[in-house]
Amino acid sequence: MLKHKDVLGLYDLSAEEIDEILSVGMSMKKLLKQNIKKLPHLQGKSVTTLFYENSTRTRCSFELAAKYMGAHVVNIAASSSSVQKGETLVDTGKTLDAMKNDVIVIRHPMGGAPRLLARTVKAHVVNAGDGMNEHPSQALLDMLTMRENFPSIRGLKVAILGDISHSRVAKSNLFGLTKLGAEVTMYAPRTLLPTGIDKMGAKVCSSREEAVEGADVVMGLRIQLERQHAGNFPSLGEYAKFYGVNEQVMKYAKEGALVMHPGPVNRGVELTSALIDGETSRIEEQVLSGIAVRMAILFLLTKQEI
Repeated sequence: MLKHKDVLGLYDLSAEEIDEILSVGMSMKKLLKQNIKKLPHLQGKSVTTLFYENSTRTRCSFELAAKYMGAHVVNIAASSSSVQKGETLVDTGKTLDAMKNDVIVIRHPMGGAPRLLARTVKAHVVNAGDGMNEHPSQALLDMLTMRENFPSIRGLKVAILGDISHSRVAKSNLFGLTKLGAEVTMYAPRTLLPTGIDKMGAKVCSSREEAVEGADVVMGLRIQLERQHAGNFPSLGEYAKFYGVNEQVMKYAKEGALVMHPGPVNRGVELTSALIDGETSRIEEQVLSGIAVRMAILFLLTKQEI
């Protein structure tokens, strides 16, 4: 049973809560692999996705997760809502609460927006990404994918390389993985490495090779040009040459190390196409894990009311 009304970040969740979400997610994924997509778990519940940023994977997987469990689903894009008329987030939340929504899934460009909404509404709030803060369900699906491939997350070495400064995925993975006993190494250009990330539990490395050395999992991160100012690195070509992960770099990892990426991938920049499409790639598997873990989150939150 989750101890919180909402899922706002892995910083807030205990190791036991994370483990419970992953365990339920494993069960949900087994059902999905059997093509069972009609479950009664959310029968009579309503789920609204409220997205102030564009999204394909996250929004679609939350919607499918809710529908597979029998919920009524409403999608709201800020670009076509009353936000364009000047309505505040708090007032939008109050309106959705008045409509008796059970769960609000929010993505917002400002860090802390889901927490503000959660304080305002009675509905359960799920953070689907807030600014450069956290993206808890993405990290949970990453960990679910790892759990499927290893006996335990405890003791794993996970290397995360790429645009760490702008990555809410990196931060949520760092919080979640270290709580479950994994070692997290990170490498990025200094301009894309946030100050103090080492104090959060990451081992910051001085080269790709050092970060990947002995890794069980190597995770690339998307270069988020939409969040950057010019000058963080000379060009995408030079980034790929000096910071991207290729077959030569992967030789430093453990044999058979998994290749992962939250998507969408800039092919040939963060990862080579050979790695993306290779035998040890779990990028497509992460997508299915995303639906399963979001089913688990929605179920566990609404289960509290039974």
